[in-house]
Amino acid sequence: MNKCLLCEEETNRILSWHQFFLLEDPPVICEKCRQSFEKIKGEGCRTCSRPLAALDSSFIIEGVCLDCVRWEEDPLYRGALVENRSLYVYNDAMKEVIARFKYRGDYVLAKLFAKDIRETAKQMTYDLVVAVPLSEERLYERRFNQAEALAEEAGLEITPVLERIHSEKQSKKSRVERLQAPQVFKIKEKSSFCHKKILILDDIYTTGSTLRQAAYLLKQAGAAEVSALTLARGQGT
Repeated sequence: MNKCLLCEEETNRILSWHQFFLLEDPPVICEKCRQSFEKIKGEGCRTCSRPLAALDSSFIIEGVCLDCVRWEEDPLYRGALVENRSLYVYNDAMKEVIARFKYRGDYVLAKLFAKDIRETAKQMTYDLVVAVPLSEERLYERRFNQAEALAEEAGLEITPVLERIHSEKQSKKSRVERLQAPQVFKIKEKSSFCHKKILILDDIYTTGSTLRQAAYLLKQAGAAEVSALTLARGQGT
């Protein structure tokens, strides 16, 4: 019997034929918990995946949200990030799971979204995957890098080309502080990604500043193109 990783109820009371013949892994969470997560559906911003249905038309320009338009108006970050694909809305259920996963060291929760991440990555064009790194201090505090955990459970090979400079937690910063934050990354190894398309993997897209700082550095160091895949799209922009 398999128990839901979230509520510990039985997950597979009725096995599908694929599961019965071991052609498909049994679910790791029950259907009730699965339905508490809200997948991003319908029209989203062509750059950052932000759902457009809830936005006033004045905040949308040719299928792109106003925040992404402003990013492209910044000469420093123009063209740095081709696109970000987020899978879920950062609703209350997702906030709780990410809090358990990220701040309470519940590594096994990376399994919840492995299939979704793997299938979405197959739809994207890239040469290598870069997980957003943690500083040494933050890694010691959390015990593992959540972005690396998501990649590993999804079967994505990681190329560690970035290092993170220790700073205050992003979650503690306001939107303005995030947007005005100094560069928090540095390059470890340039030769491994010159002229290649890079896919950055992270847990949450909020303002987009973290991904664009990373993308900017990678492009400056020779990457051909940078895109991103994130588990959830926050509504902080």
